[in-house]
Amino acid sequence: MEFNWETTVITMIAFLGLYLLLNKYAFGPLFGIMEKRRELVKEEISAAETSRKDAEKLLEEQKQALQQARKEAYEIIEQARATSSRQADDILAGAKAESVRLKDEAVKDIENEKNKAIAALRSQVSGMSVLIASKIIEKQIDEKSQEQLVDQYLNEVGKSS
Repeated sequence: MEFNWETTVITMIAFLGLYLLLNKYAFGPLFGIMEKRRELVKEEISAAETSRKDAEKLLEEQKQALQQARKEAYEIIEQARATSSRQADDILAGAKAESVRLKDEAVKDIENEKNKAIAALRSQVSGMSVLIASKIIEKQIDEKSQEQLVDQYLNEVGKSS
């Protein structure tokens, strides 16, 4: 086999020409497309990472909001318990005050009825004592003298009681 320099040079020139043509018309646009594709993938990865971070941040905010809502709900429940307890105490105090008031009124009513009964009894006793006294003395006493006798008798009865 014989080595031919001319063929080698022509082949190299042809290869170099083909390389330059491919570089200008094929490799340049192909590399440009590949670079654009690389930038697009890089941007999508960056956007995905940003979205993931935003999602994590939102998730954390939601957890905090849920925790705050639970805390507020607990506080509302505790406040409602305290309010109901306070209202129950107020109702009991009102009921006790009302019962004391009713008891005092009942005692006053009993005292008034007792005084009325005593007065009625005194008037009956005075009438009876006048009747007895008039039968004993067998004389008629005028009304003024009768009242004096009754008052004297009641005073004596009141002192002995």
